[in-house]
Amino acid sequence: MKKQIIVLAAFLMASIALNAQVSNTESSTESKSSFGLKGGYNLASVKFDRDSETGQRHGFNVGFYGESFVGNAVALQIEFQYSQQGYEIKNDNSTFTQKVNYINMPLSINLYPTKNFFLQVGGQVGLAISHKEEFDSSFNLFDVSQEFDPNKFDYGANVGAGFKTDSGVRLSARYHFGLGDIYDDGKPRNRVLQFTLGFDL
Repeated sequence: MKKQIIVLAAFLMASIALNAQVSNTESSTESKSSFGLKGGYNLASVKFDRDSETGQRHGFNVGFYGESFVGNAVALQIEFQYSQQGYEIKNDNSTFTQKVNYINMPLSINLYPTKNFFLQVGGQVGLAISHKEEFDSSFNLFDVSQEFDPNKFDYGANVGAGFKTDSGVRLSARYHFGLGDIYDDGKPRNRVLQFTLGFDL
């Protein structure tokens, strides 16, 4: 139910922004397509069934993007991105960390209520290319013989916002909530908060 509320709120926010742009009778700004590089910081976790969520793994993301305007206020953006994800679980004296690295391909609709500020909503598919599990010497939350190999394919939805300067420098924040199960048991799904800096080329 929470996922449906988030998606509904995102589309409502986007609709309000688009209506505000359309109703503006002042002169519209010239929009153009662009291509660039971006990278930034990840705060990644996993949400299990019954609303339990793990601690966060700190990582980074890097990739490139292409943005193509279909109107003065609406653009489509596609990305190809390397993203460090996973999660961390701690008890009193031990820690388990899973590091899962993905190649992600987000596809977004960017809505510009003003010339430089944009809202973003879209979907994402991803492929897990590597994973690593780290235990400390006293870790006892899991049986070490348990299988931790994640599913290769992942998908989900993104919502975010950002600011773009006239020279093409972009600052943005985006939240990804996965809809695909990482493992077959417990319905664990990715949650990633990304902060990125981008440069049009």
